[in-house]
Amino acid sequence: MKTILVLNGPNLNLLGKRQPEIYGSDNLEDVAALCQSVCNAGVGIRAEQSNHEGQIIDWIHEARESAAGIVINPGAFTHTSVAILDALNAFEGPVIEVHISNVHKRESFRHHSYVSLRAEGVIAGLGIEGYAAAVRRICQLIGD
Repeated sequence: MKTILVLNGPNLNLLGKRQPEIYGSDNLEDVAALCQSVCNAGVGIRAEQSNHEGQIIDWIHEARESAAGIVINPGAFTHTSVAILDALNAFEGPVIEVHISNVHKRESFRHHSYVSLRAEGVIAGLGIEGYAAAVRRICQLIGD
């Protein structure tokens, strides 16, 4: 079975509770279930969340041996983490960057993404449906 790693960065553990007017009422369990529901046969999801940059980097390193693709919502690390970019550059499979809100309608500091330099695609502003679109695309890229 092929695995898609779905990574979520800081504060996403509060999804469904924090600023629902921006991020909606769904939580990370809903995200993981949605992602699994759109996978092709023979593809599974491993969903992780951390508020710690080093943990996210460790999961990306592990993915070199265990995952066919990565869907990542780096949260605020999007705008600050060259280290996550470097880890993603060491991963050979496809990467899709996801943001629940439309970051381009928000503060100007949110308009820059280090992760986008590595991602095959970027999805922003579709709510948690953006994760489903990212998983579908990775399934296409990795084949059946």
